[in-house]
Amino acid sequence: MKEVRDHARELMKGHCRVCPVCNGKACVGEVPGMGGLGTSSTFKANIEALGKIRFNMRTMHDVSEPDTSTELLGFKLDLPLFAAPIGGVSFNMGGKITEDEYISAILKGCVSKGLIGCTGDGVPEFIHQSAFKAIREVEGNAIPFIKPWESEEFDDKLAKALDAGTKAFGMDIDAAGLITLKKMGRPVTPKGKEKLTEIISRIPVPFVLKGIMTADEALMAAEAGAAGIVVSNHGGRVLDHCPGTAEVLAEISRAVNGKCSVIVDGGIRDGNDILKMLALGADAVMIGRPFSVAAVGGLQEGVEKYIDQLKSELTTAMVLTGTASAKNVDTDILRLK
Repeated sequence: MKEVRDHARELMKGHCRVCPVCNGKACVGEVPGMGGLGTSSTFKANIEALGKIRFNMRTMHDVSEPDTSTELLGFKLDLPLFAAPIGGVSFNMGGKITEDEYISAILKGCVSKGLIGCTGDGVPEFIHQSAFKAIREVEGNAIPFIKPWESEEFDDKLAKALDAGTKAFGMDIDAAGLITLKKMGRPVTPKGKEKLTEIISRIPVPFVLKGIMTADEALMAAEAGAAGIVVSNHGGRVLDHCPGTAEVLAEISRAVNGKCSVIVDGGIRDGNDILKMLALGADAVMIGRPFSVAAVGGLQEGVEKYIDQLKSELTTAMVLTGTASAKNVDTDILRLK
């Protein structure tokens, strides 16, 4: 991974420094780029919230080969993990590899390791075109996330995603406040419960709503028919001064209480972070920026190496907390007081 990261640092110069700790401090306000919006306080909050959580280490047990697998949204996963939807290589990551190369590396790397990658969306046509092409290459084993466009654009991209064979479909509703898109004549808007219910009723595959940060909206999403939600503040890229996702996850998970799957992203960097989020109530996690670094720095091989690293870290953390299965992680492994 050191070689992958070093190569990515060269290719992403001016867009991402590939810092030893990806915490939002060196890239404040660098959007486009891999930084956070404004003061980057939301990006930093994601990291800080996870960093405050400590494990209760336990070694007097018989857990030596924990089961890291799970099942979610109709997918069997070797780890409770998805590669988060990120697009726009040319303006976010330096453009030294193509959109096709990037998203193909993400999806194929994930599938080769028993995981699922997600694809992003944006104004340039090549983003979703590359995404749907890559989804075909992995026989639909991916989740495309489409922004909350006004009806015609959303419906068109939904149809194209289904035609590509996708087995699940997502909307990153936290992009609803991107004023720049409206100025470009491509408005995105919030969606109320009634509108979401109508949209979801027309989608023949599991629907995932990304961008939930409160318990009441989590319940609304479940009641509207979402098969899953992603607790997410868009990586700190849409609204400054939000809490970290680890701060709100437990409350949201309790409110949902099994009505839909709960996924979380935001500041997750290693296997320890994955286990912390599972203990706080997530069924799985999404990781964004580190997957981008792995893909830019090493294409599919880089993605596979990063997944191997995550599995090793997660397995070690499970052994040292006495956690037998990723499907059933006890909150007691955390020292929260």
